[in-house]
Amino acid sequence: MKNNRKVKVKSFPIWGQVKFKVKGNDVALLAFSFLLFACACEKKPEKKIQETPRVQTPAFNEDSAYSYVAKQVSFGPRVPNTINHDQCGDYLVNFFKSTGFNVKVQEFQSTAFDGNNLRLKNIIASYKPEASYRILLTAHWDTRPFADQDTVNKNKPIDGANDGGSGVGVLMEIARIIQASKLKPELGIDIILFDGEDYGETQDYKGPMKDTYCLGSQYWAKNKGSYSAFFGILLDMVGAKNAKFGKEGNSMQYAPAVVNTVWASGQNLGYGETFINIRTPPITDDHYYINSLARIPTIDIIEFDPDNENYFGAYWHTHNDNMNVIDKKTLKKVGQTLLEVIYNDYKSLI
Repeated sequence: MKNNRKVKVKSFPIWGQVKFKVKGNDVALLAFSFLLFACACEKKPEKKIQETPRVQTPAFNEDSAYSYVAKQVSFGPRVPNTINHDQCGDYLVNFFKSTGFNVKVQEFQSTAFDGNNLRLKNIIASYKPEASYRILLTAHWDTRPFADQDTVNKNKPIDGANDGGSGVGVLMEIARIIQASKLKPELGIDIILFDGEDYGETQDYKGPMKDTYCLGSQYWAKNKGSYSAFFGILLDMVGAKNAKFGKEGNSMQYAPAVVNTVWASGQNLGYGETFINIRTPPITDDHYYINSLARIPTIDIIEFDPDNENYFGAYWHTHNDNMNVIDKKTLKKVGQTLLEVIYNDYKSLI
C-alpha cells in the first residue's frame, strides 16, 4: 500500500570509487568482508502476505445485482425520516445477516443544511471480522430528497436507482458470491453503506453550513474507533448504460496506486472502454472524508460524462434516475472488476 509516510533511506558509500591498499593475508579478510556486505544487501524484506498463485475469480451475476437494485427502488425514495427509508434499511440489514456477514448498525442524528434533524444509520457488514488484513468497500444507500437538476417536480424526491441503488446492489451481490463460493477471499472485507450522503444543499438554497453532503461518512470517519484498512473503494453511480469511469482527482491525490490497480484489473478483463485512462476533476463524495478524516486511502468509482457540464450522467438528481437507467452490462463490469481485486490484485497494495 502506498501511503504518505516519509521513509528515511540509509545511504551507503560507493565502494567502487574508493582505493584500498592491501597487504598479504588482508586480501582474504577484505574478500570475506565484501561477501558479508553483499549478502546483507541482497536480503529482501519479508512480505506481509505469502505470495500465492492467481486464483479463478468467481463470476459476478449481473441479473442478481440488477434485482437488488430493483428491490431497493421498490421501497420508493429512501429519504431519511421516511417509512421508505426505514423499511429499506431493515431489508439491507437482514440481507447482509443472511449472507453470514457480521452486521452492525451505527445509528446517529445529524442536522441537515435546511435545519431538519435527520435520523440516520450506517450499515456495516464485515467478512472475517477477526482478520488483521482488511479492505473497505462502500456505497451510500439513501436517495436525494429533491430533483433539483430537473425541470419539473423539483421539490419531490427521486428514485435514486443509479445514485445510491447501483453501488449497493453491486456490494450485495459481492456478499452473496462470497457466501456461496467454495473459494473464499484471504483477507477481511468491510462493507459500509453510508446514510445521508445525498441530503446536501441545492443551488437555490445555500446556508452557512459547510460539508452538507456525505453526513454518514463524516460521522463514521470521526467515530470509527481504532478501525483501519489497507485501502477502500467507493461505488457511486456505477450502473448506467455505457458508463465511463475516469480517474477522479481526489482518488488520484490520496490513493493513486489503488486507482491504477483497480483500473488495470478492469482493463485486463476487457473493460478498457469503461475504465478509461483519463484523469477527471476532483469531486466531493464519501471517499473524500474517508481519506481526509479516517486516513484510509480510498478511491471513487463514479460515472464521468464529458458531455455533461455537471460531470455525471444527464439523469443525475432528476426523476430520470430510475430503473430505465440501469444496465446489467455495466453492473457486471464493475462487479467483476471488484471481485478480481478482492481475490487477486489486492496483494500488490498491502
